[in-house]
Amino acid sequence: MKKSEFKALIRPLIKECIKESLLEDGTISGIVAEVVKGMSSTPLVESTTINQDPELARMRRNAFTQEESKKLRDQKKKLMSAIGQGSYNGVNLFEGTSPGDAAPAPGAAPTPGGALAGTAPSDPGVDISSLFGSVGRNWSAHMDIIKEEE
Repeated sequence: MKKSEFKALIRPLIKECIKESLLEDGTISGIVAEVVKGMSSTPLVESTTINQDPELARMRRNAFTQEESKKLRDQKKKLMSAIGQGSYNGVNLFEGTSPGDAAPAPGAAPTPGGALAGTAPSDPGVDISSLFGSVGRNWSAHMDIIKEEE
């Protein structure tokens, strides 16, 4: 028997044996599962990040969009109007009153006073508007830096 005749005779037998072995043992399903699992994971991509100011990055993460800000303002107005109109049948419970001194925490020993002890709650305090010179009047101008960089 020639080599080519032997190959023609044995090749279909070996092919059938391998096919049966892969299907019966569940080997092929394990291979397919591993391939699918490998394809579903995200590929590793090297990314280069630019060193940026962490404070600026935090401000960008926490900033609301204009639409979100408008929704929040509208919600606040709606809640404030609901509180003012329907509460206590229109009676202002705090009419004619003024804030009192802060009471100590329950169970705490009385202290001689804090930094503002003896100061009336209605005291306007010290005017710090000129503390930073002309910068103190318009902080929003400094916030425009964030908007320009985006």
